[in-house]
Amino acid sequence: MATIFSKIAKGEIPSYKIAEDDKHYAFLDINPVVKGHTLVIPKKEDDYIFNLTDEELADLIVFAKKVAKKLESKIPYKRIAVAVIGMEVPHVHIHLMPISTEGEVDFKHKLNLSGDELAAIAAMVNEE
Repeated sequence: MATIFSKIAKGEIPSYKIAEDDKHYAFLDINPVVKGHTLVIPKKEDDYIFNLTDEELADLIVFAKKVAKKLESKIPYKRIAVAVIGMEVPHVHIHLMPISTEGEVDFKHKLNLSGDELAAIAAMVNEE
């Protein structure tokens, strides 16, 4: 059975796409910790990051770096925080969060952004 993230990557469920290549997909988290909170996934399903081959893991990290650079160019920040928790959805995913303080990385207190707000953030990040 396909995970919700696989369905998002295939376009079966709408998302606010930030980036995509043949092996990976990045999209805004709809329950973000901060504005610009992006999830980076491999299109190949696996539920644990350390089950990936060395090559798959390296490719995922390099793709995440490209996404982080894209976020950096559009969203005010001091750092892009990176988190891999792996418990919420049984599909490997990396959280990228533009932050100015460590305290902003708080998964217990998420923002409540509207679809319009998420669409505006995605459009801004994807603007050439």
